[in-house]
Amino acid sequence: MEQSESDLIKVSRDPPGSAVAVITINRPKSLNSLTRPMIVSLARHIRLLDSDPTVAVLILTGAGDRAFCSGVDLTAAESVFKGDVKDPLSDPICQLHACSKPVIGAINGYAVTAGFEIALACDILVAGKDAKFIDTHAKFGIFPSWGLSQKLSRIIGPMRAREVSLTAMPVTAQMAEKWGLVNHVVERNSGALDKAKEIAEAIIKNNRNLVLKYKAVINDGFSLDLRSALALEKERAHSYYDGMTKDQFAMMQKFIQGLRLAVAKVPISQLSSFGLKEYLSCLSANLEAPSFSAS
Repeated sequence: MEQSESDLIKVSRDPPGSAVAVITINRPKSLNSLTRPMIVSLARHIRLLDSDPTVAVLILTGAGDRAFCSGVDLTAAESVFKGDVKDPLSDPICQLHACSKPVIGAINGYAVTAGFEIALACDILVAGKDAKFIDTHAKFGIFPSWGLSQKLSRIIGPMRAREVSLTAMPVTAQMAEKWGLVNHVVERNSGALDKAKEIAEAIIKNNRNLVLKYKAVINDGFSLDLRSALALEKERAHSYYDGMTKDQFAMMQKFIQGLRLAVAKVPISQLSSFGLKEYLSCLSANLEAPSFSAS
C-alpha cells in the first residue's frame, strides 16, 4: 500500500509536549529518498517548529535502520531540480540554516548526496556505527546546490573533501568521527536517535535564550575571519548585558550561588573525581536554569 504524502515527513514529540521535536524522513522502503513534495514538507516542518515557542531542540532522522536519507528520488529528478527550487521557503537547507534552534542529526544509516547535505546543515551529528556518508554528485552528473562542495572541505579539509566528492568514496562512521564530521558514533544505527535525544535533553536544561544566541554567534562567526568573529562576539555580548535589568542580574547571581552551594556539599574526598556528570547531577537535582537573560 502506498504511503500518503502527509506520512512521508513525520513530526513527533515523546512524551507529548516535550521541548524536543523529532522530524523523521519516513520512506524506508525507498531508503528515505526524497520526492519534491517531501522536500517542501520537510522545509515547512522545520520552519514551523522553529517558530513554535514550546520547541527548544529539533532532531532530524530517517525511518528504519538502513538509511538516514539516500538523496533525491532520481525518478522524479526533473521536478526536484527545476521549478521553484530557488524558493527558500520550500528549501530544507535554507530552513535549516535559518533555524534559530539547535538541530541534531541522528544518522541511522546511509546519508547519500542530498542526505549528506542535510546532515551537514545540522548543528550536531550522531551516527550509528554502520552509517555511511556518500557524495554521488560526480557519479550521476548532478551539480551540488545544497552546500556539499563548500561545507565538507571546511570540516574535513580540502584534500579529504576532494577525494570524497571526486571518487564518490563512502565515508564510514568511524572515519567521520576521526575527521570531525560527526560528534558521536553509537553501536547500533537505531541507537543514534537515543543518543541525539540524550544530547537534546542536556541542551534544554540550559538557559534557552542563551542557547539560541550562542548557536547564532558560533554559526555567524564561523563565516568570518577570527578578528572579525571576535569583534562580533564582543558586540553581541555588550548588547546582551546592556539589555539585562538589575533583577535579571540578581537572578543570575542567585542561580550561580545556588550551584556553588550544591557543589560545596560534595565531600572533599570526592572532589578529585568530581567530573562533568557529577556537576550536572548537582545542577539538575538542585536548580532549574532560569530565563534571566535579556531577550
